Amino acid sequence: MRQPRADDRGILDPARLRRELRFRRHLPAPALRPWVEHYWLVDWALTAPFTQQVVPHPAVNVVFRQDAGGPEAAEVAGVGRTLFTVTLTGTGTVSGIQFRPGGFRPFWRRPVAELTDRHVPLGTDPTAARAADPTTPRAAGPHATGLTTPHAAGSAAASPRCEGTDDERRRALDAFLLAWAPQPDPATVEAITLAETIRTDRSVLRVDDLARRHGLSVRRLQRLFLDHVGVGPKWVIRRYRLLEAIEQVVTGLPDWATLAADLGYSDQAHLARDFAAVTGRTPTGYARSLR
Repeated sequence: MRQPRADDRGILDPARLRRELRFRRHLPAPALRPWVEHYWLVDWALTAPFTQQVVPHPAVNVVFRQDAGGPEAAEVAGVGRTLFTVTLTGTGTVSGIQFRPGGFRPFWRRPVAELTDRHVPLGTDPTAARAADPTTPRAAGPHATGLTTPHAAGSAAASPRCEGTDDERRRALDAFLLAWAPQPDPATVEAITLAETIRTDRSVLRVDDLARRHGLSVRRLQRLFLDHVGVGPKWVIRRYRLLEAIEQVVTGLPDWATLAADLGYSDQAHLARDFAAVTGRTPTGYARSLR
């Protein structure tokens, strides 16, 4: 049976996070696992503000947050290409759904690139949002109604109340997603499979090589990723390789020249520049901050 990811890739200073917050992951219902990576739950009771930074994966998240007994806020977070920073205070909870790269397309049913670098309140009607803000991406097709209406059922679906035990919160998220009755789609399966290949196979360093291995044109591969993942394959390759570099700093200082070559960088300086651009600090500076 597949287990939730146990790594800390993308979480900057994961040891500090686990000291200050309760963080755990759970698998969704079996019927949702083709599309959903895991649920992630966070609870906190803080005496001082706590700031956490995360280097995003190429994945869409749906997030339900409740602070100090207030109303639950829900949003869809598209793939973020820059460092994500959040500051928590007091008490609260988050119940998050991380989709597999490419896995949100059957629920959104529009190009996922519309959501890239955006946080959209759950249930926002893209048509109404565009009237208020002309920069809102234009929705296409018959299902341009946000995420409060299950497309299959055609009836209102309230956001789940993510309260109680972990099992109760997991069941609420399962019911929320199953209401959409997502259907298998060959293009979605293809996008998820290709993104998983990039994640797990360190030898994938170039888009043209990935396309050739899978009998695709580079143009077809790029269109597939923008439509289903939200970013291009080159960005996904570079992000996964960089996430690996960040994790290696956490586990111990690597040989940077060797690591740069293994991850497809032209030299150590190129890796260091990318590392600093994404995390806001140099590899050695990040290593010092952990210690």
